[in-house]
Amino acid sequence: MSTTPPPAPAQGSSTRPYLIRALHDWCTDNGFTPYIAVHVDASVQVPQEYVKNHEIVLNIGFEATSGLKLGNDVIEFRARFGGAAREIVVPVDHVIAIYARENGQGMAFPAPAAEAAASEPPATSGGPRSLRLARSEADDEVGAAPAATPPGPGAPSTTTDPAPEPPADPPTGGRPSLKRIK
Repeated sequence: MSTTPPPAPAQGSSTRPYLIRALHDWCTDNGFTPYIAVHVDASVQVPQEYVKNHEIVLNIGFEATSGLKLGNDVIEFRARFGGAAREIVVPVDHVIAIYARENGQGMAFPAPAAEAAASEPPATSGGPRSLRLARSEADDEVGAAPAATPPGPGAPSTTTDPAPEPPADPPTGGRPSLKRIK
């Protein structure tokens, strides 16, 4: 009688779309404004004039969007930018964070692997502040926090302070957490 090991369990689908929907619901239920930070490349349909360093921060609250669909593969909605209605399509794997504008609580995700290293801006750039990601050596998870409160519905952060330097000693082990960078 031959004994073969059972097949390895399937990895299953990504948890990212479920976590995004859960945090969107949490923000809405608590009266907070849900914002997403998005890594922008050719597969993301957003107004390019608001993209800084391959990132854009979008207000996905019901007051700022029309026809919001938080799907498993893409997030789709219509929003006004500079008074003009625009169709927004964001692949879920390009969402690098979702958080409440009012208190910064939320969750960050790794940027898409194929392009993240090639498009990552230098830490010394003097461009507009946006979400900055810090990697944990222990589990390669990502933690982030908004550097500034982004203005208005669907608009990216527009402050011009220089980007903060990465922490000298990255956290080791444990759960990743959001940190507010000022």
